[in-house]
Parts: sequence; C-alpha cells; structure tokens
Amino acid sequence: MKIILLGAPGAGKGSQAAIITEKYGIPHISTGDVLRANIKQGTELGKFAKEYLDKGELVPDEVVVDIVANRIKEEDCKKGFLLDGFPRTIEQAKALDKLTEIDIVINIVVDFDLIIDRITGRRMCACGATYHITTYSSDTCKACGGKLYQRKDDTVETVANRLEVYNKQTAPLIEYYKNKGILKDVNGSISIQATFEQVQKLLE
Repeated sequence: MKIILLGAPGAGKGSQAAIITEKYGIPHISTGDVLRANIKQGTELGKFAKEYLDKGELVPDEVVVDIVANRIKEEDCKKGFLLDGFPRTIEQAKALDKLTEIDIVINIVVDFDLIIDRITGRRMCACGATYHITTYSSDTCKACGGKLYQRKDDTVETVANRLEVYNKQTAPLIEYYKNKGILKDVNGSISIQATFEQVQKLLE
C-alpha cells in the first residue's frame, strides 16, 4: 500500500500519518522530519534547507527527490509506505512517478483560517509532545516536564506565507492526481479520530 497524504501545512497530515502507519504497519516518510533532523544536527543539507525554511519557502526539488528516492529503497518500504510532505510540486510528482506507482492520494481539506489558528497556537516540547493553547494553558510539558516553545516558523506572517506558497506550488497536485483517478478528499476540520474514520473507509 503506497499512500500520499496531501493537505496544507497544519491540515493534520502528521496526526493522520501516525495512526495510518501504526494500523497498517508501513513506514511514515516525512521529508519535513528528515530536513528538521539535518538542521538540528547542523549537516550541510540542514544548513542549506534552513535558509529556505526560515523564509517559509520550499527546499529545491532535486534535494527532496534524492531524500525520497533513497528512503523508499530501504527494506521496511517493501510492503508499502506513506509519504507526508512529498511531493509538493508537479515536478516532484513526476519524479516520483518514475520511482514507483502510488495506490492512493488522500487530500485532507481544511479552511485556511482554521489552519492559521491551529499553527500559531501550537506549542512544542523537545521530547516530541505537541500542545495547543486552546486546550492546554501551561508552559510545561505534561509528558516530561520540559519547557514548551513555539517554533520560529509558527508565526502568523510565516504561516500566511507558507499557505501562499502551498496555493501556488502544491495545490495543482490536487488536479494532477485527480486526473490520474487516485485522489480522495477527506474533511480535516473535524476531530483527528473522525478524520481517520474517513481515511479508513478509503483504505479498506
């Protein structure tokens, strides 16, 4: 089962990816996670990517395609995988077509105003836990007691820019995969579990 998750930043791709990969036993491949890990480690790739991400812009196609091409060759991808955050452009989609055949593209649909509220209210912990100021008011992590922080790219200005970039470069993928007959929309404005129930029906 080879799946792509589409949706604007903050649409809930990460939450759905975690549930899907656990239930169906396939790896979750997030190019964003790979790039952030490289940034944290201070690698050459990380330094290169950081210049783009700090401005809310996309990392060049050839870099991201290489990351994905190498990852899907690994042993744990033999039964399938879930791609989250890739492809982001038509060029990346065409490059992916040359690498493998995708079974289904799930497009998580959420209103942009709701996305801005979701992302700007998000608070993170170094342990990986994530909270939102509307449901958790403390600045201390429940899981480990660490100090919560807001990612530098979670400001209104950067989020608005990311959504604009998404509209220009990534939204055309919806039409691309619709024409291939493998795109399915789900409503991401509701709860995580209710969204997953829609996804599950599509996968089964």
